[in-house]
Amino acid sequence: MAIRNIRYEGDEILKKKSREVEEIDEKIQILIDDMIETVHKYNGVGLAAVQVGILKRVIVIDLYDDKGPIVLINPKILKTKGEQEVDEGCLSFPNQFAKVIRPAEVVVEYLDREGKKVKVKAKELLAQAICHEVDHLNGEVFIDKIIPGTLEYLES
Repeated sequence: MAIRNIRYEGDEILKKKSREVEEIDEKIQILIDDMIETVHKYNGVGLAAVQVGILKRVIVIDLYDDKGPIVLINPKILKTKGEQEVDEGCLSFPNQFAKVIRPAEVVVEYLDREGKKVKVKAKELLAQAICHEVDHLNGEVFIDKIIPGTLEYLES
């Protein structure tokens, strides 16, 4: 396992659309392990493969609860419900935080790392994290969605 280099604001790859994973092979498994290690090193909640320079539709999310990290391959948001105003940050935009409107609830379908199709209803922080990371897969970053006037820069 290895810590991958995070791509930061201004890197063109963050604006590119990620491709579907055709086969969950050993390379994808290594990528997933590395992404989990990387998100933990930086105390992040979620990480999309594009953030480590890989244009594949792979996401890892860890809410640091008893469930451990969640791996979503080729995630599709099927339904959204309600909205929530949330504080959001991003590992690709260090020390920047802002308010964003996200769905309060989402239904997402994806493949787990064994290739099994899973459908989950997510609420609150998990719904927020899924939406944030799926945006990355579509070449969108949270900075483009913020409520005007809410962006803050924190000293590191």
